[in-house]
Amino acid sequence: MSPRPFHSIPGPREIPFVGSVHRRFTGPLAFFEELKRKHGDAARFTLFNERFVLFSDPAWVNEVLVTKQHSFRKGKALEGARVFLGNSLLVSEGEEHTRQRRLIQPAFHRGRIAGYAQVMAEKALQWTNAQEAGREVDLAVEMNRLTLAVVGETLFGSGVEAEAHEIAESLTVIIENFNRMLLPFWKWLQRIPTERNRRLHEAQERLDATIYRLIAQRRTDARDHGDLLSMLLAAEDAENPQKRLTDAEVRDQAMTLFIAGHETTANALAWTWHLLSQHEEARRKMTSEIETVLGSDRMPGLEDSARLPYTTAVLSESMRLYPPVWVVGRRALEDVTIGGYEVPRRTIVIVSQYLIHRDERFWPAPTEFRPERWLDEAAQAVRPKFAYFPFGGGGRICIGDAFAWTEGVILLAVMARRWRFEAAPDQVVGLNPTVTLRPKYGLKVIVREA
Repeated sequence: MSPRPFHSIPGPREIPFVGSVHRRFTGPLAFFEELKRKHGDAARFTLFNERFVLFSDPAWVNEVLVTKQHSFRKGKALEGARVFLGNSLLVSEGEEHTRQRRLIQPAFHRGRIAGYAQVMAEKALQWTNAQEAGREVDLAVEMNRLTLAVVGETLFGSGVEAEAHEIAESLTVIIENFNRMLLPFWKWLQRIPTERNRRLHEAQERLDATIYRLIAQRRTDARDHGDLLSMLLAAEDAENPQKRLTDAEVRDQAMTLFIAGHETTANALAWTWHLLSQHEEARRKMTSEIETVLGSDRMPGLEDSARLPYTTAVLSESMRLYPPVWVVGRRALEDVTIGGYEVPRRTIVIVSQYLIHRDERFWPAPTEFRPERWLDEAAQAVRPKFAYFPFGGGGRICIGDAFAWTEGVILLAVMARRWRFEAAPDQVVGLNPTVTLRPKYGLKVIVREA
């Protein structure tokens, strides 16, 4: 059967992201939801003279991310992100991406993650001990602080503790500007001397100064501190042992791991606690499992992740409903056929975890929080592979996915033994779909004894 021509993809020929579209929709996530409702698994639109296709079938996601991944490169947002992330693993392409992944992969081997797990548990305990019953906190803020402490220690050792507040502010400024990087004139826009751009460049300069200072200290020290920075500095390419990462390359990788390593897990944990605050039975079941496995005071380690299936199911279900990375974009390098449709070269293909994770074809009662669905082996066996892909897939699957799963389960296990959270009376819950899926108005809660 010959492929369907691009122009026959159901849906509007051109839907510019201007005019009536702005008045009708509140943002990109709502826009994509509307496209899927009206036009099914394939729809196309234009935005700033760029051609886009939204695909929402797991089999087609598999084609884009796995079987035909070499016909694509990263999408438009990450092209603009090179200004801040350099040519790091997140934005590099082709052979350079393969080389970088080969160099960095040892930092995420199981043996190393076992050491990181100890840091995760210690930081979670410090946070837990600092809380007070009856106090109101914003989980979005608190989970960012906690995961920043974890990634700071595992990436840089103890070298960033004194600057944690400034680093958190700088990272927030950069992340909040990612949507602007979609704009076709971003390279010029970010040079305009506005207050927003001034804050953006100051944030980058602060982070650069911190990272380069730590690199210089480690070059002088030359010891393995057991953290990711030591691994990056010592990394050797098996195919070229003399080839090491330069200071600039280490900076680019460290900046990427810094941003990705705390932002996604922070959002996952904030949304998880929000869901647990609405589902007391699930929270009790999770706490009971944790107490059975760990007792009242034993700290969790890497091996405990596999011993906490319900806790893992709670985290899995949270990331189904609120995937930290809610959308993936790829630009076609050549004319390619996806799902029987012709996709012309340079078209940007979009697949959305948020849309597919809530598709009733794959998830009965898709908007309901049901951790038990992850313990149903029969249901999981028939579910399409890319009905769930919180960390992407293919050759560009998140290199830190095992790190993130371990961190999420360990932090939940430590926190849940001591505290539960009750939604603040005035809290309004909304979505802020930037580069990650953040709570739009924060997640204010009252801290209660578990």
